[in-house]
Amino acid sequence: MSTVATIAIPIFPLHTVLFPYGTLPLRIFEPRYLEMVSACLKTEQGFGICLIRSGSEIGEAAETYETGTLSEITYFNQQSDGLLGITASGKQRFHIIATEIQPNQLTIAEVELIPNEGPTPISEKYASAVDILKRIFENLGYPFAKIEKHYDDASWVGSRLAEFLPISLEQKQYLLQLNDPQKRLDRVWSLLESLELR
Repeated sequence: MSTVATIAIPIFPLHTVLFPYGTLPLRIFEPRYLEMVSACLKTEQGFGICLIRSGSEIGEAAETYETGTLSEITYFNQQSDGLLGITASGKQRFHIIATEIQPNQLTIAEVELIPNEGPTPISEKYASAVDILKRIFENLGYPFAKIEKHYDDASWVGSRLAEFLPISLEQKQYLLQLNDPQKRLDRVWSLLESLELR
């Protein structure tokens, strides 16, 4: 009987949801996360971004949802206010199997990686959704302007709209947890209608 391979990664609990192939600029100031970023840069390993279920981004370790996104640091710089600025890029979803809280309140999780969705042709039905996404990107600066665009991929379009639309974090998390890119885009399509954006 085959067993599912798992890896151990540090978790960054946030009040945001990142999808694979998405980009997230962050400002790092807490010692535990400065140490985490330093370790990730040295080892060229990633960290997990998870939506907070209860708790805070600062202080004691927050409780998070079990599904998150493994990310890698693609850019970092020391900002004028002394804080560390990084850009995290989403690589792959994962499901948390177990967690351990370290003395500095950094969460280390054993996670099972979820295979990335393959390219999914997008139906002409969603042409206006693609147009909306294109307009969003036209109004975004760095680092979003540098994202490689895949407007012909239902998975990519649905994920980017899920990140950018003004919907609740719980809705974004629900969309992240969907394993069918077509169902995700269908749900985003319904949300666009409810937001009167299409």
